[in-house]
Amino acid sequence: MAAEHGELLSEMATVGRLGATERLKHAQKRRVQQLKGWAQMEKDSTRGSRAKADKKKARTIKVTFPQSITLLDAAARNDVEEVRELLNNGVSPDLVNEDGLTALHQCCIDDFVEIVQCLLDAGGCVNACDSELWTPLHAAATCGHTGLVQLLIQAGADLLAVNADGNMPYDLCEDEATLELLEMVMAEQGITQDRIDECRGGQRESHAG
Repeated sequence: MAAEHGELLSEMATVGRLGATERLKHAQKRRVQQLKGWAQMEKDSTRGSRAKADKKKARTIKVTFPQSITLLDAAARNDVEEVRELLNNGVSPDLVNEDGLTALHQCCIDDFVEIVQCLLDAGGCVNACDSELWTPLHAAATCGHTGLVQLLIQAGADLLAVNADGNMPYDLCEDEATLELLEMVMAEQGITQDRIDECRGGQRESHAG
C-alpha cells in the first residue's frame, strides 16, 4: 500500500546515496511490493463487494461483477476450477486491471503454475505489457520462479522485452538458477550483446518519440 509521506522522503534521501546496482535492486523490491499490494487490494475490494452482493441477494436482486474482476480475483485466489470455468465460458484470458496487469502477470508473481498453464492454453498473451511495460516474464524472473520462466519461454515469451525502466527480464533476476536458465536460452537463441543493445536503444527511441 502507499507508504507514508515521511517514509517516502527519507527513502528518497537514502536512494540518492545508493549506487546504480543498489538503486536497481531497490526499484525491483518496490515494484514487487507494489504488485503484491495491488493483489491484496483486489482481494480486499472483491471481498467487500461480495459482502454487499450477499446483502443485495437477500433482496432478490442479482448482482454481476465485471468479468475482469471475476477472473483476476479467481486467479489471485489460485482457484484453478473457477479460472478454468470462466475461460471455458468465453471470458478473455487477457483482461486487465487499471494498471494493465493481467491474470498472467499476477500468477507469475505468486507462482501459480497451474493457472499460468490454463491462461496460456486459453490463448493468453505471453508478452502482455502492463502500464510500466512489465511482461509476465519480467515478473517471474524478478521473483526467481525458475519453473514459470521456463514455461513462459516455451510459450514464446520475449527474452528481450524492455520495460519502462530499460530493463530486460534477465536484468531483474537475482536468483542464480533462474538467471542461468535465462542466459542459457538467450545463448541457444543466438542473442548477442549487439542485439541486446539494439533492443534497449529501440525502446529508448520509442519512449522519446
